Amino acid sequence: MKIEKLYEDDNLVIVNKPAGMLVIPDRFDTTLPSLNQLLEQQYGHHMYVVHRLDRGTSGVICFAKNEEAHKYMSALFREHKVEKYYMGLVGGRVIPETGTIEAAIMEHPTKKGKMVTTKKGKASRTDYTALEQWPLYSLVQFRIYTGRTHQIRVHMQSIGHPIVCDELYGDGQPFLLSSVKKKYNAAKFEEERPLLSRLALHASKLVFTNIDGKEVVAEAPLPKDIAACVNQLKKWAKTV
Repeated sequence: MKIEKLYEDDNLVIVNKPAGMLVIPDRFDTTLPSLNQLLEQQYGHHMYVVHRLDRGTSGVICFAKNEEAHKYMSALFREHKVEKYYMGLVGGRVIPETGTIEAAIMEHPTKKGKMVTTKKGKASRTDYTALEQWPLYSLVQFRIYTGRTHQIRVHMQSIGHPIVCDELYGDGQPFLLSSVKKKYNAAKFEEERPLLSRLALHASKLVFTNIDGKEVVAEAPLPKDIAACVNQLKKWAKTV
């Protein structure tokens, strides 16, 4: 599989992660491909994972080529010195259109792998801006200042606007053209194919100062599947 490179120097490589791909190998199913393994095969040596993205999330992700760069980048992320931007489709119209969610997050007490907002959790901050809105959906840009597990997904659920197609924090329903096109007629006896059936979240940009003191801005445009949904919303869903 060819992986799109967004930035590279002697110490780092930043790539555009495809949705559905693991960042590191699965502990239980080693047959599943991972981004880390693919890069190690390509470069012929160990690659250091600097940060993570959920399997369903696409977009910008950084790997270090050596231990020194890994320590440097890990410190940047730990000290919140990396600007991290995401884009996503959420359910409903977001009001107010811009805001900050500061709700602490911790692991769900009984459901393994799920997170919840609670005063007992770790401090978390997400800024959001609705870029475009329609009656049933909004395209939102996020900036996260912390990197808690499922942070954007949990925070958006907490204000009543879960990420589209999120099975864990939303209804998990796919994005169907019939939901926005009023006179949609599926072919007789044919089931409608979803425009999107994976988590509608995309890591769009990283901004930081690298080990050589140079500013790095790595960006990945909206992937085709989310962009197709946005195009159909623009075409069929009248703004209010």
